[in-house]
Amino acid sequence: MARRDAGEFTSFVLGSQPGLRRTAYLMCGDWQLASDFVQEALIRVYRHWPRLRGEADARSYARKCVVSVVIDAKRRRSSTEVPVDVVVDRPGSDETDRSADRELLTRCLTQVPARQRACLVLRYYDDLSVSEVAAALGISEGTVKSQTARGLETLQTAFARETNDELLVSGRE
Repeated sequence: MARRDAGEFTSFVLGSQPGLRRTAYLMCGDWQLASDFVQEALIRVYRHWPRLRGEADARSYARKCVVSVVIDAKRRRSSTEVPVDVVVDRPGSDETDRSADRELLTRCLTQVPARQRACLVLRYYDDLSVSEVAAALGISEGTVKSQTARGLETLQTAFARETNDELLVSGRE
């Protein structure tokens, strides 16, 4: 097998990093943490780079790494971290681009358990098929379907709590 060069990896990182960061952000709700998670995931991708057989394989593996890194980080909260009820965002360029709906969705997504959130983000934000999500997460297609359904229910409940209104999800079977 031919060894892939560092230039290819650099090109891959430049092209895939923004999408990976958005996926990580939707899972964790913090842009800086998302950047950290993507960096950790890209380290994992770099270690496996010679074995990845092309752009699609590399993107799939990178997405799986990002999801794993975020879920792993949620599991191992440091004993020095102190959860707070309200997080005050610092003003920045991202805030000018955010809409109220995006902020509401992010708040609601943080209330969805990590595995369900991963299924929702990969299915509806990254627009992956059930089989692609199953491959990315290393779970069965049935598990993807049930976790997605439960995640949508949890998201609807969170939305109702946040807005005192119901979230209508179209296209549900």
